[in-house]
Amino acid sequence: MTPTATEIAPFAPTAEATGQAIISVRNVVHRYQDRTALNGVSFDVRPAELFGLLGPNGSGKTTLFRILSTLMVPTSGTATIVGFDAVRQPGALRRHIGVVFQAQSVDPKLTAYENLWHQGHLYGLRGADLKRRITEILTRVGLLDRAGDRVETFSGGMQRRIELAKGLLHHPEVLLLDEPTTGLDPGARHDLWQYLQILRDQEHVSVIVTTHLMEEAERCDRLAILNEGNLVALGTPEALTREIGGDVILFEARDPQSLADRIRAKFQVEATVMNKQVRLEIENGHRFVPDVVEAFPGEIQSLSVSKPTLEDVFIHRTGHRFWSEDAAPVADKGKQKSSRKKPR
Repeated sequence: MTPTATEIAPFAPTAEATGQAIISVRNVVHRYQDRTALNGVSFDVRPAELFGLLGPNGSGKTTLFRILSTLMVPTSGTATIVGFDAVRQPGALRRHIGVVFQAQSVDPKLTAYENLWHQGHLYGLRGADLKRRITEILTRVGLLDRAGDRVETFSGGMQRRIELAKGLLHHPEVLLLDEPTTGLDPGARHDLWQYLQILRDQEHVSVIVTTHLMEEAERCDRLAILNEGNLVALGTPEALTREIGGDVILFEARDPQSLADRIRAKFQVEATVMNKQVRLEIENGHRFVPDVVEAFPGEIQSLSVSKPTLEDVFIHRTGHRFWSEDAAPVADKGKQKSSRKKPR
């Protein structure tokens, strides 16, 4: 059941039982004047793992990304990658990571080959070795035939692949990506995630990616879910949704608060009002729904029954939706609308 506000407590992750961490974040705190962006965040990332940082805007995931990529020094706590401390050994750490920022970092006036040539020089690559590596990485991202074309002539998905090639040119053990699918169409998003899985499986690169999209988070091996600077959940997508159990039921009614109060009184179950809907987490929801409809005839305008999603995990942990109704993405609203069924 969804906890009340007084029942919600900070999530404390347990130590990883297996696998040596390639990324270790311990009690990281970061403050911007009077605002706390990260509030004691801790987690590990294992070798060859596709790890997601999921959270709404303002949750702290981009601040954490900047700390891991050595662009920002935390107020307190430590972050290490491949054994190098992000604060004390930033130069050594950078040789082991590839970084793909949300904003474009390639030069659109240069060709794909020229962008990679200059990037290689920054990492001390020269001559035949650099030429060979550029050919390898352009082949890997499927752009060898466009090596001599200016990046400004590429589609958004192709430009993103050049960003990936740039981040992977020096054989990093860890790839950090900040909202990498921003601005991409669905096909390009699918291709990007397929490539990240190839990196993990075939080249054993550990990938950490920030996202605010639930469907992308579901593709990760494990997730750290952030909210207002706090780590509220950590685990595989399957384990996180399984912890809720049962079904999620949403009722729409003219007076949702009154309906929620009477459902609690009659059936002794927890019911909350969220975005003008009555929400319940309950086992065998399909059996419970007819009892409610029969108990309150004519009051329920529409309803839905579904298995728990990552958004339900977020609601369960925080007591509120991932996105407010005003800020909800169009796709999310459309999904909700299409799932509603009129009671018979």
